[in-house]
Amino acid sequence: MEELELKTCLEGHLGRAAVGDVYACWAWKINIASWKLRCLNSYSIHLAVLVYKFGQIKFGSSGHGEGTSAGGLGSSKWYRMPENSMPKEVAYQIIHDELQLDGNPRLNLASFVTTWMEPECDKLMIESMSKNYVDMDEYPITTELQNRCVNMIADLFHASLTKTKQGIGVGTVGSSEAIMLAGLAFKKKWQNKRKAEGKPFDKPNIVTGANVQVCWEKFARYFDVELKEVKLSEGCYVMDPKKAVGMVDENTICVAAILGSTLTGEFEDVKLLNDLLSEKNKKTGWETPIHVDAASGGFVAPFLYPELEWDFRLPLVKSINVSGHKYGLVYAGIGWVIWRSKEDLPEELIFHINYLGADQPTFTLNFSKGSSQIVAQYYQFLRMGVEGYKKVITNCMESAKLLQKGLENTGQFEIISKDQGVPLVAFTMKNKSKTFPFQLSKALRHHGWIVPAYTMPANVEHVTVLRVVVREDLGRNLVEKLVSHIKGAVFELENAPSGVPRVAFTVEVKSSDDYGSGDKGGVLHIPATSIQWKQHKPETVCKEVQVMGGKTKGVC
Repeated sequence: MEELELKTCLEGHLGRAAVGDVYACWAWKINIASWKLRCLNSYSIHLAVLVYKFGQIKFGSSGHGEGTSAGGLGSSKWYRMPENSMPKEVAYQIIHDELQLDGNPRLNLASFVTTWMEPECDKLMIESMSKNYVDMDEYPITTELQNRCVNMIADLFHASLTKTKQGIGVGTVGSSEAIMLAGLAFKKKWQNKRKAEGKPFDKPNIVTGANVQVCWEKFARYFDVELKEVKLSEGCYVMDPKKAVGMVDENTICVAAILGSTLTGEFEDVKLLNDLLSEKNKKTGWETPIHVDAASGGFVAPFLYPELEWDFRLPLVKSINVSGHKYGLVYAGIGWVIWRSKEDLPEELIFHINYLGADQPTFTLNFSKGSSQIVAQYYQFLRMGVEGYKKVITNCMESAKLLQKGLENTGQFEIISKDQGVPLVAFTMKNKSKTFPFQLSKALRHHGWIVPAYTMPANVEHVTVLRVVVREDLGRNLVEKLVSHIKGAVFELENAPSGVPRVAFTVEVKSSDDYGSGDKGGVLHIPATSIQWKQHKPETVCKEVQVMGGKTKGVC
C-alpha cells in the first residue's frame, strides 16, 4: 500500500508540475525526502528520480518555464548548477544511472591502467582520500610511505644506495608528470653546463623514436625543446639505436628510450644505445645521457627478464620513469621518476620543506594531491613482494600467449608484437583493406570489448594495428571468449551483404502542355500545371570521405 500510495502521489505531482506548479512540486519532494526516502527501496528511488528528470524542474533558473524534457548529454540544463538542492539518494541515482552508459573497465583492452585491486586496498584508499599529500607537516607517515616506495623502486632498478641509503625520486600523478620532471632536470643541467662553457643554450633538443607516447611531444612543446624523432620502418616499430645516436648533437639534452612501446609493447635495446652513445661521447667530448621511459615495462622487466640490462646498471642511464597505475597494479593516478644520484637532479629545481625538524625536498609540478594512490602503491609492494609481482606478471604473459595462439590459429591475423615485451598482443589483418581493423574494432564493441585500432606513425602509416593489453583481471576464460568473439565478428563482416544496389541515371524534365505527342522520343513530358518545380542544371558530385580517424598516438 505504501508503495502504491507513493507512486500515486508521484504521478499526481508530476501532473501538477506539467501545468507549471514547479515550486509546489519541489516543496512536496522535500517533504517526501524527509518522510520516506531514507527507507525506500530502489524502485521508489527511481520513481523519485522520475520527478526530477521529467517533472519540469528547472535546473539553473528561477524554477519556472524551462526544463520540459529530461534532456540528453547536450541538454543545457545539465551544464548549469541547479538553484535548489535535492535528496542525496536522488542525486546518487541520477549519476549512477548515467554512468551505466560508460564502457566496462575490465573489458577496456585499450588501456594499461589497473582496473581491479583487493578490497583491503580499496578500504585503505578510502581511508586516505581526505589527506592532502603535500601537507607533510601534518601527514608525515604518508610522506614516509612515499620515501619507502622510492627506495624500493630505486633498488629494483639497481640504483646505488650505498652512500645515502635513500633513493632519489618522487611520486607523481602519472608517467606524464614524471617525464616532465625528468626532462626539466636534463634541460637545466644541460643549460648550466653550456653557460659555464660560454656556449649558446637556447636550442635544446631530445632524440626519441617516432613511437613515443604523446606526453613527450607535450614536454617538447610546453618547455621549448626540439623533438627529433627517429622514423620507424616496416617490421621495425621501435627506435633504431644507431639512427638515434646519429641524430645526437651538442644540443641534445638526452636520448629517450622506451621500455615497452605503446604501439607494440616491444622493449627498445637500451644496452646497445648506451654502448653506441658512450663511443660517440668519447669522440666528441659530450656527455649526452639516457632517460628510460619505462611507464609500461618498468614493473615487467625486473620480474620476467631480470638479466636484461636496461636500467641504472648502464652508466648513461640517469633517470627512469614508471607508472604505478599500470603494471605497478594501482588504480589510475600514480607514477614515479627515479634518478641515478643526487647529482643528476639540479638543486635549483628542488624546493625544501622543513617539518618535524627535518629537511624534506620536493620536486613536483602539482601541489595539492591525494594520498590514496601512494598508500595503495605501498600496500601492493608490501602485500605482493617480488614473488607476488612475478606471479601476476607471469600470468599476464601466459594469457597474452594464449590470445596470440588463438589469433594465429584463425589464419586471419599477423602478430607484430614481440615475445620479449609487456603482456600485450598487437596484430594486423592478412589480406584485408586498411579500414577492416576499424570495422572489427567497432564490431567487438557489440560484445562490450574495447579493442583499439590505429595506424602506425609516419613512414609506416599504411600499417593498421589492433592491440589487446593483457592485465591482471583478463583471465584465461575471458581470453577464450575474446578469441571466439573476434572469430565471429570477422565472419559476420566478411559475409555481410553489400550496400543497397543503386542505379544512376539522368532524367530530363521538361514543362509542356503537349500530351503524348511522341515526336520527341526520350523526353519525359509533365504538365506544367500538375507540379510545382524548378529546373536545375544536372550536377554530378564525386566526393571521397575518409572513414577512419588519424593516427591514434595517445592510446594509453
